[in-house]
Amino acid sequence: MTPRVTPGGLRQLGPINYAIARIGAKAIRADDMHLFSTLGRTKRLFVGWLGYSGMLMPFGALKRSESETVIVRVAYLRGSDYELGHHRRIGARAGLTDVQFERIFDGSGWDERSAALLDVVTELVEDKEVSDGAWARLAEFYDDRRLVEIVMLATNYDGLATAIDVLGIQPERQ
Repeated sequence: MTPRVTPGGLRQLGPINYAIARIGAKAIRADDMHLFSTLGRTKRLFVGWLGYSGMLMPFGALKRSESETVIVRVAYLRGSDYELGHHRRIGARAGLTDVQFERIFDGSGWDERSAALLDVVTELVEDKEVSDGAWARLAEFYDDRRLVEIVMLATNYDGLATAIDVLGIQPERQ
């Protein structure tokens, strides 16, 4: 797919968003970070979204490996190559193994806690709701703060997958 909105430069992003996009590109060892240089066109909205997203990951209450499990499951279910590419690398740095990635994709082979997490994420993405049974299983392992965060994290990345798809944001060449 051709990008519907192309990544912007300094003039389109403004100095703050441009600097953020450049830092992001350096972090992923690419010439540009297409997500940031596209969403950065929204000016102040981008900074607010970035702050919100950052409070979910990496600065959320969940363990980093749990956050990445949620994000990778969302990306896989949505078929978001962009999110999946980035978060396979980030997830590996958070300690997820190739075997765990395969289990995230097929949803099997997990302990009860992780299985409950994946079930809720799957229901959120596929049905846009969570059954009482799945919620009760998840609530056995997480406090209210983390339960809310799981929902916010999954729906944030589900929405981001939609934006990436609709805008035609392409993976970077690295």
